Amino acid sequence: MTDVLRRGRAALAFSFFAQGVAFALLVTRIPAIQDRYGVSDALLPAFLAAVPILAGVGSVCTEQLVKKVPPSLVLRWSQPVVLLALLGVGAGEQMVVLGVALAAFGMAVGALDASMNMLGVSLQRAYGRSIMLGFHAVYSLGGIAGASLAWVGAHWDLALLVSYLPVVVVLLPAVLVGSRWYVDAGPETAEKEDAAPAQAGGAGGSVAFKLLLPLCLVMCFAYIGDSTVSNWSAKYLQDVLGSSEQLATVPYNVYMVTTLLGRSIGDFGVRRFGAAAVVRAGAIVAAVGFAVVAGAPGAWVGMLGFTLLGLGLCVLVPQTFAAAGRLFPGASDAAVARLNIFNYVGFLIGSPLVGAVGDLWSYRGAMLIPMALVLVTLVYARSFETEPDRYGGGHERPRTADVGRGSNGL
Repeated sequence: MTDVLRRGRAALAFSFFAQGVAFALLVTRIPAIQDRYGVSDALLPAFLAAVPILAGVGSVCTEQLVKKVPPSLVLRWSQPVVLLALLGVGAGEQMVVLGVALAAFGMAVGALDASMNMLGVSLQRAYGRSIMLGFHAVYSLGGIAGASLAWVGAHWDLALLVSYLPVVVVLLPAVLVGSRWYVDAGPETAEKEDAAPAQAGGAGGSVAFKLLLPLCLVMCFAYIGDSTVSNWSAKYLQDVLGSSEQLATVPYNVYMVTTLLGRSIGDFGVRRFGAAAVVRAGAIVAAVGFAVVAGAPGAWVGMLGFTLLGLGLCVLVPQTFAAAGRLFPGASDAAVARLNIFNYVGFLIGSPLVGAVGDLWSYRGAMLIPMALVLVTLVYARSFETEPDRYGGGHERPRTADVGRGSNGL
């Protein structure tokens, strides 16, 4: 069983890595995509918004789909669709092709994100200790690799197809081979199947959502913060803090690197101090980061703020998925799929919210909005340290730091 889990963990980690590469290659080459297809500035936001909206639809569909097929099967076939859709974006010439490719990419990404995290939650349960941050660390590593490849393509003025084709040729067969070792669930499979009907759907579904709502808000607020960094860090450093154009590209790269570092060591923090303590610390560090950015007198202090943001925000999303799995051990797949929707909600809200506040007031003031929202996470921190009784009693259970002392990790 140990060898099975290890192979499953390695295969899933590679899936996270491949997804990080693919997503970074898409979002970092948006200007080139816009030029290739002649998408106007007025039409571009509609194309960009369609991807997370359809990803949310894909996540909802996945919740229903995994009632009939295992999450590993959803992941096995959604990841190739993501990679082929990326290739379609690079190969097409007409705007309708771009629309179809982005629609396929969005739907498949929603299924992919949901199923990946479903498998991660079940593997963590089987391991009996925190490993979710490690999966998301590998995703960050893939994002850095994808962004670096995109930079090479832009620097050498390579066509999109030339940039995307070698990546897809390498990753597509690799993820298909790796999918042979996915592990759907730990030792609680039978118990999960017995408990799922009681916790998912009907009246139980509404109760489950009330319990899940704090985690949904934390997920949404975390992605509002993340989208603020990804969409506004360069503009903020250049227009507000007076940096050069070259220096303005640094904060997001620093943010990604510190996200990788924070997630790489985060699981050790969870095992030592508990998930709630790590989430509280992450929220505080992220809030301090936004405060430093908002009050920065110059570009270098601003970059310090973005560095703190990477260290703070990086722990929130993986621990939110893990907490959903602990709260609903009998319906963790459904909980993860519903929670995953708020990933895209936060992404859709974050950038327009900061932009609107920046235009109406100031961009320094706009940075206080995600700061306040991430601090709300402190109110819901208890959701990360308790879990319902596995037999439906809803009693509080030990902190995450105590998970793993039993034979099956609960």
